[in-house]
Amino acid sequence: MWESRPKPQHIEDISKKQPTPASTDPVVVPLTTMKQPRRRQCIDSGNRSFTCDQCGKSFTRSSSLKVHQLIHTGVKAFRCDQCGKSFTLSSNLKVHHGVKAFVCSQCGKAFTQIGNLKRHEVTHAGVKSFVCGQCGKAFTQIGHLKRHEVIHAGVKSFVCGQCGKAFTQIGHLKRHQVIHAGVKSFVCGQCGKAFTQIGHLKRHEVIHAGVKSFVCGQCGKGFTQIGHIKTHQLIHAGVKAFSCDQCGKSFTQIGHLKSHQVIHSGVKAFVCGQCGKSFTFIGHLKRHQLIHINPLKYEQCEVFHP
Repeated sequence: MWESRPKPQHIEDISKKQPTPASTDPVVVPLTTMKQPRRRQCIDSGNRSFTCDQCGKSFTRSSSLKVHQLIHTGVKAFRCDQCGKSFTLSSNLKVHHGVKAFVCSQCGKAFTQIGNLKRHEVTHAGVKSFVCGQCGKAFTQIGHLKRHEVIHAGVKSFVCGQCGKAFTQIGHLKRHQVIHAGVKSFVCGQCGKAFTQIGHLKRHEVIHAGVKSFVCGQCGKGFTQIGHIKTHQLIHAGVKAFSCDQCGKSFTQIGHLKSHQVIHSGVKAFVCGQCGKSFTFIGHLKRHQLIHINPLKYEQCEVFHP
């Protein structure tokens, strides 16, 4: 999986310091030397009059072209005074130091680069310009769309190192890894039951709410979760998808199969408190206990009356 590289110690403590350019700082023409009205006109019209003679990239400002041309010279004049690493642009050095100079005016979130801030601001605007060509789902950022498109492609690049299960997105893998860690951070406020994922907690809370939003179209029975209605619908379809690997008997529900498999195990976990007789199923124990409750049937208990 992709992991962010740990930052050198000095980067975390240097954000308050100002970058110190080397003695070979490039000479940049001050913006004040340009005629303000003309510069403003070029920007507003989107006229890219300043073109790089090496790569052909165009800019609306002469100063932007000069900064860009530094990339082609290979001169790295902005040096970190802590680790000695050099950069072509002062802005790159600031990013290296972790300086978050670009702040969102709506929520206060800060960014190291202006591009990241602009992408973030689209979130507040609510404009979803990037649309999936397969399902029509829209996103505010191109990166979010690309991550979504991986789902349709079916490419599962993120693999769990413990069980080998693969996922299309790194976020899904991280949520899955919580299961292996056994950390149950999401607790139900009504019964105290804890879950490893917030989604599991939300599905559980529907039980307490008693809302049965999923209704069977054939019999009208309602369910709190979609998984329960799907299991129920197998009964109407007559599909017995769950088979016992010992005797081959099939069942429409996984719960019925598990109850059946207890028979093969021979485990009799339900014990009568009066005579000590044990049973495989709790239902059998309850029927047996009626013998002790009803004096007329008491003699039917072979333990007391063999």
